Amino acid sequence: MKKPELLAPAGNLEKLKMALLYGADAVFLAGKSFGLRAFSDNFTEDELKEGVEFAHSLQKKAYVTVNIFPHNEDLPTLPDYIRYLSNCHVDAVIVADLGVYRIIREVAPNLPIHISTQANNTNWSSVLFWQELGANRVVLARELSLADITVIRDKVTIELEAFVHGAMCISYSGRCLMSNYFTDRDANRGQCAQPCRWKFSLVEEKRPGEYYPVMEDERGTYIFNSKDLCLLPHIPELINSSLNSFKIEGRMKSVHYAATVIKVYREAIDAYVNDPNHYSVKAEWLEELQKISHRAYTSGFYFNKATQEDQIYGTSSYEQTFDFIGLVKNYDPTTKMATIEQRNNIKVGQEIEIMQPGKPNFSQVITEMFDIEDNSISTAPHPQQLLKMRMRQEVVEYAMLRREVPKNA
Repeated sequence: MKKPELLAPAGNLEKLKMALLYGADAVFLAGKSFGLRAFSDNFTEDELKEGVEFAHSLQKKAYVTVNIFPHNEDLPTLPDYIRYLSNCHVDAVIVADLGVYRIIREVAPNLPIHISTQANNTNWSSVLFWQELGANRVVLARELSLADITVIRDKVTIELEAFVHGAMCISYSGRCLMSNYFTDRDANRGQCAQPCRWKFSLVEEKRPGEYYPVMEDERGTYIFNSKDLCLLPHIPELINSSLNSFKIEGRMKSVHYAATVIKVYREAIDAYVNDPNHYSVKAEWLEELQKISHRAYTSGFYFNKATQEDQIYGTSSYEQTFDFIGLVKNYDPTTKMATIEQRNNIKVGQEIEIMQPGKPNFSQVITEMFDIEDNSISTAPHPQQLLKMRMRQEVVEYAMLRREVPKNA
């Protein structure tokens, strides 16, 4: 049994480091241009180089998205950017457009190429086309079932990657014009405004100004609002399908999201590969996925055709049971004091949970805190304030502190 790659989103350098430290085998990221997440922080050239070097220092990989559908005016600066990526020794670029593919082959012929899900490969013949053209991997369309993936795997030898967790785009393989129409921001050039998450009502042509809910509900309806994909309960089926890479969506999500999801899927994949006969889905894994910001979960297209049960009609809001409140910067084992960077309001008396790479979570009550000059403090209200706190157990750099969201919040 071959262990699949666990591929994590990296919206900025901190998220890249968190994802890799919490168990990802590889990350995908974007520079400031040519990617489909223009409103993520993304990477400057220096940050991109540092991120690739950090991944390689852990013997892991970094892939860079170049997956916009460019217009003519986008092309003049592309060759130099591709040369830069090649000189940074990125492990692959992710593309969707044949014109971009051609330019990459011309200016950096040895640079590995992955074909983006935006290229909507839904059958073995199209995947075989990319294999024959010399691509190294195809990221399969989200509209495929596991049975479809099995057929494709039997017909091709190219690496196959598929999304296993994260937000679902309402449009076919992400090919959407709603953002263009409503906001003049081109989703296929990295500027999606996500109008599919807005509230919609019905207006009859001869009754302007009279808004009717599409369903009989006084709030209107979120008719394009998909649930989030979650395939954690199906790790055995996914591994046995011989997919090469399991992809997590979420370059615009928080570091808390990236670390939590990656840690859960890392533990699940390793548990099944190491002992498939005694594998079971742990309740604590499912509980962890409730702690992060998410919509209700669905298995997408993998096992059944999508129905109204895969949509959320009443709200576009997210759910989460825990807030990320602090990040461990360092730890002194002699004094058992951790230096923490505040990410949300922290107070003495709060019960918190500590999550860290490769170790079980543990909880403790905050009994005392100190500022960086060792003055006793009762609260840390300032954004990214540095403070010190005694820990009940040893912690490592990049351990995360979080607290349960009050039930009436």
